[in-house]
Formats: sequence, C-alpha cells, structure tokens
Amino acid sequence: MHHRISGHLFIISGPSGAGKGTLRKLLFERIPDLMFSISCTTRSPREGELDGVDYHFIDEASFRHMIAGGKFLEWAKVHDNYYGTLREDVERELRDRKNVILEIDVQGAHQVKSNCPGAIMIFVAPPSISELEKRLRQRGTEEETVLQVRLKNAIEEMDDSSFFDHLIVNDEVARAAKEMENIIHSYK
Repeated sequence: MHHRISGHLFIISGPSGAGKGTLRKLLFERIPDLMFSISCTTRSPREGELDGVDYHFIDEASFRHMIAGGKFLEWAKVHDNYYGTLREDVERELRDRKNVILEIDVQGAHQVKSNCPGAIMIFVAPPSISELEKRLRQRGTEEETVLQVRLKNAIEEMDDSSFFDHLIVNDEVARAAKEMENIIHSYK
C-alpha cells in the first residue's frame, strides 16, 4: 500500500474577475477536508473581513521584516499594499498530509511553483475578455482607469495559462466548480 508522504498543494490562479474566489468557496463546501492557506496583507480589513479568517492583517514594517527573513512562499506588492503566503503555514499542513489550496494571482503562482515544484496549478479563465469586462463593470468597485489596467493585465495573464497544469473556463459556475472538484479528486 502506497502512502503519500505529504499532501498536495493546489494553486488556483487567473485574472481578477474570473471568479476564483467563488469557485474556491464552492470547492470547500464539496470537499470539506481541504485546507485554505490564509494570506498576509498590509491593507486594512474591508467591511466584514476578520483577521485570521480572511487574511492575516499586519503592518508594513512587519511584512518587510518577514520578506527579509524568507518567510513567504510568494509575495507581491499590489497597488500600495503587500500580500504574501506564509511558507511555514503551507509546509505544516502538507506535512500533516492535508491538501492545501492557495488562491493567488498569476505572478504569485509562478513564485510558488519555483519554491514547490510539485504544486498543481489550476488556471481559472473567463469565457472571454468581453465577459470579464462585463463582470468587472458589474462589480462596480473599480474606477475606469483601474478597470482598464485590470483588463490589460488579464489579457497578458491569459497568455500565461499554458504554463498551468489545468485550465478551467468559468462559463457557468456550477459546471466550473464540478470540474475543479474532479481535478482535486484526481490527485487523491
């Protein structure tokens, strides 16, 4: 009988507005024993966000100190805030044979892959760029200039999808969630 030495690390990535967060939440309803790695950030909590649940909220000085100490599997500065995934958290869960999910941007996904070559990379894509634009506009949270930057980034990130192990087109949420669930199960 073959025993896994450790769990699998799954990276869910893709452009902003592709629906990564929605699919991840559905995935956790369907596969309860997955672990979600909570990111650290220097941004302030949004309405309803809790420290240690949505993010670990820390100040910039602490974050920079942690970067210098090699504490992150990946980190990035997005707009004016830092975001990062704690190496220790992920490695501890994997040693306990837990399957760990990271939901991060494409840049971060590459950093994790170089640190953890065995990570399984799942790219979540919108059905089209025009659909992505529609979703971002419906959110209504972005000013036009920010929205244009996000779209430009999305187009570049779409080119990157060939580096990923799996590509899920999020055309219909229930179908895409099922596809993601099947991918996770295929590694058990």
